[in-house]
Amino acid sequence: MLEVLTVSIFNQERKVRIYLPEDYYSSHKRYPVLYMHDGQNAFGAEEAIGGVSLDLHKHLDQFKSDLIVAAIDQNTEGEERINEYCPWKHGDFSELLLGYKSGSGGKGSDYADFIVNELKPLIDRKYRTMSGENYMAGISLGGLLSVYAGCKYPDVFKRIAGMSSAFYRNQEEIEKLAGSTP
Repeated sequence: MLEVLTVSIFNQERKVRIYLPEDYYSSHKRYPVLYMHDGQNAFGAEEAIGGVSLDLHKHLDQFKSDLIVAAIDQNTEGEERINEYCPWKHGDFSELLLGYKSGSGGKGSDYADFIVNELKPLIDRKYRTMSGENYMAGISLGGLLSVYAGCKYPDVFKRIAGMSSAFYRNQEEIEKLAGSTP
């Protein structure tokens, strides 16, 4: 089952696509929540960038997963995805790898704060969640942001998946943060 919420972040309305387990409305159970980025690519090809989706709901339904997924749509304006998913401005390693100096990045901390301080409380109020069982996953820059959020909020996120993570954008800083986090 999929529902859509609309939230405001960085003065922009965004969709948050909510996956609910098959038995959500017929049970009284509470569920852990997986927060994901690039929400328009999580569940269906209709709105997916490039027309390719993870079709995550099919996998979750097939295995009868007891999990709520909150997938936040990305900002598609210019370089805003890069800005929002990178906690720091791009460093020297990024410049070396890309071959140019980029001023992108730097809003990722605010984005992670939004998830923890605004979105998570909303999801916990609206749905039957296990408020202490939160996970985060992302691909590419979403992987970078997920690892960052796991380091910044280890008391909030119990499991993190950073797939094909684009650490190179913030290589120096994410290494320092990960090295200083339990």
